[in-house]
Amino acid sequence: MRESKVSAAPPPVMILGCGRSGTSIFGELFEHIPVYRYRSEPPFEDVMAADYSRPQAFKVPRDSDRFGAPQPGLSFPLGAMRAHRPDMQFFWIVRHPLDAISSLRIGIAQNWGHHPRPPDWQAWLDRPLVAQCAHHWAFLNTAGYGQVKDLAKVVKFEDMIADPAAFAAGVCHALGLDPADFAETLAAWSDRVQDSNNAKFVEAMTSRGYSRPDHSRRVGRWQENLSAEDVDLAWPIVEAAATPFGYSRDGDTP
Repeated sequence: MRESKVSAAPPPVMILGCGRSGTSIFGELFEHIPVYRYRSEPPFEDVMAADYSRPQAFKVPRDSDRFGAPQPGLSFPLGAMRAHRPDMQFFWIVRHPLDAISSLRIGIAQNWGHHPRPPDWQAWLDRPLVAQCAHHWAFLNTAGYGQVKDLAKVVKFEDMIADPAAFAAGVCHALGLDPADFAETLAAWSDRVQDSNNAKFVEAMTSRGYSRPDHSRRVGRWQENLSAEDVDLAWPIVEAAATPFGYSRDGDTP
């Protein structure tokens, strides 16, 4: 086995972002970096009680106020997390809002099943579903991201889909790891990350209940799923949050 060039232990990791933006499949990357122990949506109490003698990675902890009230857009109190693990590396994954809206519809239609909910979510229940999804995306990528923007490394769903191997290598480098040390397992993860439904693609376990076979691709799926009227309704709701991430109405990302 080749000798690693990296000796220091990598930092603990927390993956955050709006639901249906790739948090689950991104999280499962850490199941393919063997130095990490990965847990998807654990109770925040478990994050605080974890054994950090081994590098830990978590995806979006479940709501908790045991250690204090979560900030708007987060499911946990950031101050408590930072005090406990100041070395925590946060990643914020973002996806084009129109694609995310297309994918959010199942969960939002189920009593606004995606969390954390906007504080005014009930006031939106008489609005069209597409508007509800747009409001959810805008809230998470404004209020939620705003809590961690000075701490988090932003990664894009579109980059992960376009070149998963390069994406995985970039994550490793950000954590002080040499991706060559995990070439076989990273290749297995990269092989799963597909833009279209095909024999290789295996959706992340926690995402399967929110998926539906109404599109042939993941990047740009809104062009198959949303009408012009839907886009006219949704875009003004998300535009202010989308622009800083480089997203435009026509779907391009610089």
